[in-house]
Amino acid sequence: MIKKILFVLLVSIVGTGCFAQETIPLPVPQKEGGKPLMTALNDRHSSRNFTAKDLTDQQLSNLLWAAWGINRTKEGKHTAPSSRNTQEMDVYITTSRGAFRYDPMGNTLIHITSDDVRSSTGAQDFVKVAALNLVYVMDKKRATFTKNETDRMVAASICTGAIVQNVYLWCVSEDLGCVVRAMFDKDQLAKALKLSEDQVIIVTQTVGYLQ
Repeated sequence: MIKKILFVLLVSIVGTGCFAQETIPLPVPQKEGGKPLMTALNDRHSSRNFTAKDLTDQQLSNLLWAAWGINRTKEGKHTAPSSRNTQEMDVYITTSRGAFRYDPMGNTLIHITSDDVRSSTGAQDFVKVAALNLVYVMDKKRATFTKNETDRMVAASICTGAIVQNVYLWCVSEDLGCVVRAMFDKDQLAKALKLSEDQVIIVTQTVGYLQ
């Protein structure tokens, strides 16, 4: 009987084309501690020599919250600004375990693929070695404050810049390395992440332990 029920449910799901994406919960982000802000600013720098050591789930949760997490729960607002609070940015990550989209409201990862697509995030060799690469993506459908493409790109770039700096400062505080990058094949990476035509990749950023 159970097998029959499962079969019926599977047929129903296939018939509607509505396979639910796997959602992976992250630990509650730790929002205390770390280095003083002025120390982190003084030590902020780019790194390009990484080891293959993975980040822990707790580190990943802390990193993603610092980057683009919700810091005002009632208003649903983020650690980085967006033009007129349109919140048009999404943060994707690529790791040895696959690619995921960060859901800041639920503090979860949405599974995209189990393939290791880190090599698609850049032309440099270190992108295939480092623990993870963040990919910052604008969703045009949410950038509704204007129809002007140039203005939307400028706004998304400003928001991305704030996210990038959040990651830099967090990495300094955790003695990790990172570097923001613009050298990658956008079409190849968009395909690897299964992005829609309305999603535009702005830049990528590598994070990991230093050699």
